Amino acid sequence: MRTLLTLCSFIVLNISVSTTALSAEISQNLIGKASELAPYQQRHFQDEIFYFVLPDRFYNGDKSNDLGAAAGDKKRALSRGGFDKSHKGKFHGGDLVGLTEKLPYLDNMGITAIWLTPILRNQAMQAGTSGYHGYWILDFTEIDPHLGSNADLKHFIEQAHQRNIKVFFDIITNHTADVIKYKECHGEDGLGWIVNGKDCPYKSSAELVAGNAYTPVIPEGNENLKTPSWLNDIDIYHNQGDSHWAGESAVRGDFVGLDDIDTNSEKVVKGMTDIYKAIIDEFKPDGFRIDTVKHVNMEFWQSFSPALVAHAKKQGIENFFMYGEVYSFEPELLSRFTVEGKLQSVLDFALQGALEKTLVDQQGTDVLATLFAKDHLYQSTHSDIENTNANQLVNFTGNHDMGRFAFLLKQSKHNYSEAEQIQRNLLAHAMLYFSRGVPVIYYGDEQGFVGDGGDQASRQDMMPSKVASYNDDDLLATDKTTAADNFDTTHKFYQTFAKYAELYQQYPALRFGQQTTLYSQNKPGIFAFQRVYSEKGKEQKLIVVYNTSTQAQDLTSVIKNQHVTLLYQSVSNVEETISPLSFAIYRVL
Repeated sequence: MRTLLTLCSFIVLNISVSTTALSAEISQNLIGKASELAPYQQRHFQDEIFYFVLPDRFYNGDKSNDLGAAAGDKKRALSRGGFDKSHKGKFHGGDLVGLTEKLPYLDNMGITAIWLTPILRNQAMQAGTSGYHGYWILDFTEIDPHLGSNADLKHFIEQAHQRNIKVFFDIITNHTADVIKYKECHGEDGLGWIVNGKDCPYKSSAELVAGNAYTPVIPEGNENLKTPSWLNDIDIYHNQGDSHWAGESAVRGDFVGLDDIDTNSEKVVKGMTDIYKAIIDEFKPDGFRIDTVKHVNMEFWQSFSPALVAHAKKQGIENFFMYGEVYSFEPELLSRFTVEGKLQSVLDFALQGALEKTLVDQQGTDVLATLFAKDHLYQSTHSDIENTNANQLVNFTGNHDMGRFAFLLKQSKHNYSEAEQIQRNLLAHAMLYFSRGVPVIYYGDEQGFVGDGGDQASRQDMMPSKVASYNDDDLLATDKTTAADNFDTTHKFYQTFAKYAELYQQYPALRFGQQTTLYSQNKPGIFAFQRVYSEKGKEQKLIVVYNTSTQAQDLTSVIKNQHVTLLYQSVSNVEETISPLSFAIYRVL
């Protein structure tokens, strides 16, 4: 698929200016720190640059909470323990106090919003690993004691807000911690799982109607573990066994054994809505990222999302915003949850997939053009929440489940050198910042973290690590390993992301502009688009050109008869070309 500007001569001003000189010139004029932006209470979601972090793996500011709940605390007994810094699946000691101490580190990189993995009180241990990640919630009213206290969270938010940085919570409505067992799999007392860890195959709704159902049981002593108390009622769960990720099991099955909540129930809809209204009331976060959205029925979101947005506004949080995790690479499915489900946005897994295809697998840039041609699917108008569009999608290169983009490059069949891995990684992140959507940096990516895969293999420590499988990684653009402290503000990636943030904040068209593809091709090479933003009768028009090829590319067929000036180039270019694995931004005069 090729789309060309249909005009005829080519003028680029100052295209041969060196990168160093150009960067220095830009730094004198651009803004980056959150303190220099509009107040967080007034700032639009599309103004944000996110940092996604697992607090347990970031920085240990209070070693007194490393074991979680206090010894002898009967109410929170299951939230104690699981601490082992040498085990990649255990708690490592990072906490909210530590995250608060490192706010300047994030601020100086241009971060304006912090997204925390779930921080509510978890079941500490299950099947040999711990709930350091936060997704095994027992108590929806208090912070996990491994991370600190409710007061520590309020202080963190207060300090972030003083720096004009927003805070987003990762929330869960699909499941709770695994407390309910099934007699058919785990024995009459429900304790058989401790011995053999046996799974329970999913039973369909048709099987239930025919009388073929599991008998749920709560092991003695665990009947009142969950808070609020209504979550201890067996009848508010589906109790149909473990999901196999297809058909109705994807919505009604237990998520790797976690107790799957019956979100079809009016009691559950009200109860979950009330839980998160109370969290808004107590902590005043700026928004939510919602976990496992596609594993919950659509009707739940249609009620839940507008209710929370309206409630937050009543509490004075005018720009409260929620985006969901819909683990799908198809815009047709992703967009359903914004248009039909009334969520304000979703994580753009489709863009992540396109970046992998073009920059890891070396497919043509037509892949990107095909993706962006579907942006219209996200356009909607809701009477009870603000309009949705593709500019509000949340862009990322990798995460705590699928792994890091650097790992994808490392294990590629193309056997990239470290230098090329660095170039491709930086180019992928440039696409996050300057394509439509809101960019997210996955913690550690700014320090060249790589990992050995997804899940636990991609959740390294920023503080000095004792995990052998983390410390043997060859990090990108540094001689350090994860055995060292990795808060290096001179790291190439950290410095580059800070520069991207300056550009992003300087030009409204890079945040709000309507995006139109100008050029793509069926092999690695140029991908170019235009972004146009108009306000109060003034128009800002930018052209962004990426080169995914290892060869310089001719620009004469991309920009024709366009009077443009060069705003930024990641690598210095020979006139009328763009260097390999680089990008440039031009302003149309």
